[in-house]
Amino acid sequence: MTSPIDRRIYEHPIITFHRGRKIKFVFEGREVEAYEGESVAVALYAIGIDVFSWSRKLNRPRGPFCMIGKCSSCFMIVNNIPNTRTCILPVQEGLVVERQKGLATPPSKPLEEEVEEVELNPDVLIVGGGPSGLEAASILASNGLEVVVVDEHFKPGGQLLKQTHKFFGNVELFGGQRGFQIAELYIKKLAEYSNIKLLTQTSVYGVFRGGIVAAAGRNKHYIIKPRAVIAATGAQERLIEFPNNDLPGVMGAGGAQTIMNEFGVKPGEKALVVGSGNVGLIVAYQLVQAGVEVKAIVEIMKEIGGWFVHAAKVRRLGIPILTSHTIKYVEGNGRVEKTVVVEVDDKFNPISGTEREFNVDLVLLAVGLEPDTRFHAQAGAVMKYVPELGGLVPIRTRDLETTVSNLYVAGDSSGVEEATTAILEGRIAAYSIISKFTSGSRAQQALEEMEKTLKFLWEEYRSSPLLSRARRGKESVTVSREELLELRSKYPPPVSFG
Repeated sequence: MTSPIDRRIYEHPIITFHRGRKIKFVFEGREVEAYEGESVAVALYAIGIDVFSWSRKLNRPRGPFCMIGKCSSCFMIVNNIPNTRTCILPVQEGLVVERQKGLATPPSKPLEEEVEEVELNPDVLIVGGGPSGLEAASILASNGLEVVVVDEHFKPGGQLLKQTHKFFGNVELFGGQRGFQIAELYIKKLAEYSNIKLLTQTSVYGVFRGGIVAAAGRNKHYIIKPRAVIAATGAQERLIEFPNNDLPGVMGAGGAQTIMNEFGVKPGEKALVVGSGNVGLIVAYQLVQAGVEVKAIVEIMKEIGGWFVHAAKVRRLGIPILTSHTIKYVEGNGRVEKTVVVEVDDKFNPISGTEREFNVDLVLLAVGLEPDTRFHAQAGAVMKYVPELGGLVPIRTRDLETTVSNLYVAGDSSGVEEATTAILEGRIAAYSIISKFTSGSRAQQALEEMEKTLKFLWEEYRSSPLLSRARRGKESVTVSREELLELRSKYPPPVSFG
């Protein structure tokens, strides 16, 4: 059956979408077409399915939000298995998919598929295949260490996959390259190493005494005992409170980027963007490139939060940026149809009579990210809440080792910044481990490379006033080796690696 709605993008000024062969699966009793390489959620959204599930208590519709497996909005029943995260499940011939309402009933009989148990003993386990994880993996492997990279998505790259803007800086840090091009370079590079095992569609679900990490793949269960772990688990998008903020069409900015830039599907026709940081400004520009009309960008602060270069590009398109404004509510029948914004005073209170109405079907929330540090917390790392970094993050040394021996943090899970700092942190963690696990000239060279990267990151890159907030946050959770040992003694972790 061919749907009358087709949201796929066929012409784009930057990206050429190379779709795979057409395949078919069954959705709620009818056969639908998709393209190999799409996720189930994206394939359904592309043909006009706005509602993915319904909430447990109030039976309210849920649509796409994060699209990277961090929330529960895309839970569906797939081949009789409930709570399947369809945003990170690739389409396959013969899948049987249906939406679920609330908590679905578990299968009445055990699954017939056999699950193979696999034991792995790498030098380093990297949890997360984003920019920091991929950078660390390539350095570790090039220095002869055995590496396992685990990622929940069916293709590695993390936030790079959905970034179409060009990176600033020098060529060595991918200056002039677009995010998705950088991901392709990493994937090609990692394929050259026989000492890297890349486990996609695999979720790390626990860390246990004895330094054992457990992970679940599609048909395999992994028991991993590494000498060191780099937990580069990224971040998830924030939601703000306003009436009907759960209505389909209210989406995280990153979720829209995934749908639009990674898979070539329009997230909507007319959009309002909430938040004028770099993400909000960049996604507004990308929406226009994808053929979406952006009505306005709303910013609660008095000043634009992102870089001037990004704001200038948006203004040249004629998109108004409404500072000292916030979203008041959205309305719609099954999907966003209208939103109302309002001006706020110096104390962020709405000013009556300043309401403005926009007829849109898409509201994108670019209101910040929260580090995903569940792995670090479960391992017993000492944590600290740092507003400048987006939330709860682990205490660490300059070389990014946490209070859990040989457990490192890198990328957005260490505190939200951006892709270049994630790459640099992955590099630092990798060289720190190499200096420990090797000897002689290789260990000495790793120490030198680590110090050179640290100097560049702290004394040059983070010296920019635009990064001062993140710098303050990172300084507040960075301790000396002596302080780290004191914390380990005072708060002994239940696990250690090495």
